[in-house]
Amino acid sequence: MADFTPLKTLGEHVRHSEDLGKLVRQVRAEQELLQSDLAGLAGTGNRFIVDLERGKPTLQLQKVLDVLDLMGLEVIVQRKGNAPYGE
Repeated sequence: MADFTPLKTLGEHVRHSEDLGKLVRQVRAEQELLQSDLAGLAGTGNRFIVDLERGKPTLQLQKVLDVLDLMGLEVIVQRKGNAPYGE
């Protein structure tokens, strides 16, 4: 497994595309998947996974959400200060 220090852990705030990319890389490594494995499972090109992990800010949102879902992750949007939207 690659040696790296994760920027974010699960359950923390993601404020930049780079934060999300590092989190995706961390979870992918924990799942013992290669980038090419994840790309194949997600039906995307390997380049998409590379760009996602690098934090490219212009990736197609639905594809990103699909990859996160495939990895067992979800996005929760809430108001700052931890008050969920609508409360």
